[in-house]
Amino acid sequence: MRNYGVIGFPVKHSFSPRYFKQKFEVLGLSDCQYKAYEMENLSGIKDLVKDENLLGFNVTIPFKQEIIPFLTGISEAAKAMNAVNTVTVTDNGWIGDNTDFIGFRNSIRKHLHPYFNYALIFGTGGSSNAVRYALKQLGIPHATVSRGNLVDFSYMDLTEEDIKEHNLLINTTPLGSLASIDECVNIPYSAIAKKHVCFDLIYTPAETVFLQKAKKQGAKIENGLEMLEIQADKSWEIWNK
Repeated sequence: MRNYGVIGFPVKHSFSPRYFKQKFEVLGLSDCQYKAYEMENLSGIKDLVKDENLLGFNVTIPFKQEIIPFLTGISEAAKAMNAVNTVTVTDNGWIGDNTDFIGFRNSIRKHLHPYFNYALIFGTGGSSNAVRYALKQLGIPHATVSRGNLVDFSYMDLTEEDIKEHNLLINTTPLGSLASIDECVNIPYSAIAKKHVCFDLIYTPAETVFLQKAKKQGAKIENGLEMLEIQADKSWEIWNK
């Protein structure tokens, strides 16, 4: 059996096992399986990979940066983002890569128009790094919003004018996911208009509070489902090089 999986916390509601199960059925790969492995920390990851005989695995929140010290090699893209979501297990060690930026880049493209001037990214984690990397490839200037100090904007300082000047708004935080389903980033939603595109990397629920509020203001909205499908397919491609 060829074994793959996803590692994170929490992952019991992860999309990936269902997606890969369907993918394996379509491809007629009865010798492949993909499981979710929930770990509160990475202290036992080496034993897990060995015991489960994993050939490759995805990494999700909160380990996209914490996994890096375990790697013997890392792609240039993942190194630039300082975030890994795909690991290939080889005889010579683990090789890290990042397919999140490809998923986001290819998913957001259909919404792009010449009038796009600036993007605002909410959050500073590993997924945020992937979004910034993709926006740079697409030539879209961007700024980051967070509670920390080393960012372009803090939530407390963000004004309606700032929202109006940035017509692509991207949530990379976990706010609005099943663990915090009634929460959203604290921004002046009244400034969102029809010219805005609001993208949430969360895919369950399909419409987070962030997307619901943006939709009420007339914005185009997109969740992270297509992004996840694209990055999953790219992970499979990497594992089978």
